Amino acid sequence: MTTPLISPHPLLAAGAPPPKSPLSSARTDDELRAAAAEFETQFLSEMLTHAGFGKARTEMGGGPGEDAFASMLVREQARLMTEAGGIGLAERLFEALKAGMNHGN
Repeated sequence: MTTPLISPHPLLAAGAPPPKSPLSSARTDDELRAAAAEFETQFLSEMLTHAGFGKARTEMGGGPGEDAFASMLVREQARLMTEAGGIGLAERLFEALKAGMNHGN
């Protein structure tokens, strides 16, 4: 029987998760905030689309070029709205996700 060259860390070998550092908590917060902002951006993009933003005009404009870029324009408008504070969905979602993570610990 051969001995492994690298032995597993005692905590990992016992099935325990690796210890969390303060940096990983801040990173997790940043990741949660980014995910919440992305969700709000997607939500606002859908709302703007259903409200008629980005639809091609029929008189004096429109066409295939406008149709191709309309969804990108609506998405960018939604992203800018979210960055400016949006409707508060991202912040509420972030707080709920963070509370859920803390509750599980």
